[in-house]
Amino acid sequence: MKSFKTKLKLNNQQKTILAKHAGVARHAYNWGLATCIKEYELTKKRPSAITLHKRLVAEVKSINPWYYEVSKCAPQQALRDLERAFKNFLTIPKCGFPKFKKKGRKDSFYLEGSIKITQGNYIKLPRIGVVKTYEILPSVPVKNVTISKRADSWYISFKYDFESDPTQKQREIIGVDIGINTLATCSDGSKFANVKAYRKAKKQLVRHQRAVSKKVIGSKNRLKAVKKLAKLHKRVADIRADALHKLTTWLAKNHSIIVIEDLNVSGMLKNHKLASAIADCGFYEFKRQLTYKCEWYGSEL
Repeated sequence: MKSFKTKLKLNNQQKTILAKHAGVARHAYNWGLATCIKEYELTKKRPSAITLHKRLVAEVKSINPWYYEVSKCAPQQALRDLERAFKNFLTIPKCGFPKFKKKGRKDSFYLEGSIKITQGNYIKLPRIGVVKTYEILPSVPVKNVTISKRADSWYISFKYDFESDPTQKQREIIGVDIGINTLATCSDGSKFANVKAYRKAKKQLVRHQRAVSKKVIGSKNRLKAVKKLAKLHKRVADIRADALHKLTTWLAKNHSIIVIEDLNVSGMLKNHKLASAIADCGFYEFKRQLTYKCEWYGSEL
């Protein structure tokens, strides 16, 4: 499987429709979480996603007609996500108790059904219609999509079947030592500098954070300041991700075997003096990208 994610090119009407879908998904999730908490206090049992959806249709949709303005997939998947969050909380030690979702933070929703890529950068979505993307879409069948919002932009992502395409390698094996000052030092002498995106933008981030804190909660000026801060955070993350993508693609495409050290990133982050610098390097993201790209290009990690 291969993932694809790209930015959507929307008009104001389409942005409103997407915001409604995200709002319904968030409302269903929060309603489900509140219901689960109450049920557990009374019966010591937690209702399943299917049970919650039946109750949602009977109790919630009838008094909230705006539920009918969006695809039924949005609230259904939100309740499945809630069920998975509870399972993770019970089975994975570091996963905390599910939290209520806030408007404007990680807004997203899920769609499935009659989805079709109609042209190079157009895709037809149920209950939304045809939307345009900035990038050319792969000519593949798409069963479902996730639409999410980052800063002030909307993105669409989906997975599709993909056969690995082994590339001709320049070298048989390479060792990679990752660090803070130099992101990667390779056994062939190649070095890749750490872009230090967060460190370079730290003063700007602090200034924007102060601007947010000085604004009245709920005011339009605060909303503008929050959007500016979110855009800056997104730019920092994009700069870091771009550097990691270039490095991991070069490694996976040109080397048959790649050897990296097994770092305990969570343990390293406990060192408060180095935590910020380590997080700025993106060690976990480096390994994640390298793992799936080795599968794409026929390399061994």
